[in-house]
Amino acid sequence: MALAEDRLIDEPGFRMSEATAGDFFALLKPRVMSLVVFTAFVGMVAAPVTINPLLAVIAILAIAIGAGASGALNMWYDADIDAVMTRTAGRPVPAGRIRPGEALSFGLVLSVLSVMTLGVLVNWLAASLLAFTIFFYAVIYTMWLKRWTPQNIVIGGAAGAIPPVIGWAAVTGSVSLESLVLFLVIFLWTPPHFWALALFKSEDYAKAGIPMMPNVAGQASTRRQIFAYALVLAPVGVLPWVLGFTTPVYGIVALLLGAGFVWYAWKVLQMADDDDRAMKPAKALFGYSLLYLFAIFAAYLGDCVVERALTIGGA
Repeated sequence: MALAEDRLIDEPGFRMSEATAGDFFALLKPRVMSLVVFTAFVGMVAAPVTINPLLAVIAILAIAIGAGASGALNMWYDADIDAVMTRTAGRPVPAGRIRPGEALSFGLVLSVLSVMTLGVLVNWLAASLLAFTIFFYAVIYTMWLKRWTPQNIVIGGAAGAIPPVIGWAAVTGSVSLESLVLFLVIFLWTPPHFWALALFKSEDYAKAGIPMMPNVAGQASTRRQIFAYALVLAPVGVLPWVLGFTTPVYGIVALLLGAGFVWYAWKVLQMADDDDRAMKPAKALFGYSLLYLFAIFAAYLGDCVVERALTIGGA
């Protein structure tokens, strides 16, 4: 309870905020936000009906603001552990550029704004999914799972996987199997992506007391689980073609990308605990995983756009 109270208490007396616009932008976790926006946009384009362009822009902006709100709330609550990790010590709250209360207020205001905008101007199913995503990431993952279980990123990964479903729902007002397959791709991608990071940042997580998989189960177990997830992710990435949602072109691209993911995961599996202190295979997998997710969604997007253009042209 004391920890939660400390987060809400700023310095006594009134003082003007010294934060810059760049500091508040950093609170939004722009790199994470960009991935959320991109996958949500793919979900919108993949939907079988079209949406008014203005409403599409509003939906994307609302989803982006909601993602940013999640990031701000995460940085508010995690300021104590961010301060002791080299990867996160420079963030605005632990670095002292933004006060905890400012970050909390900023995140809450953006959360309400994004959900209400999406609900009133687009539809309430998409808004409800966005509200659930913000709550799941900020409360279930950040405040509970992250500090409690090594399965934190497995369960918490659901929050990052929902954006394409929100995008689909914004256009159609419904959820479909196709959007759920896109959800599944991100959901299965998340553990090996973050566990690769955790392998070469395990000391950071240990200092912060976060029970990431390498710190709890050991590196060998983590490497095996990364490889197991890669073996499942690779065929799931091809599933949209198998189910008839895309053309064989996407299927071939997804197959090659999945094979690459398995190969990089295999290199991680072959690592010896003491033989590679530089963690080069883990770093390589982490980098490739980012490329994989962007590329497979870009392939899905391109396939949808081209197929739709050919259909209209042949009509």
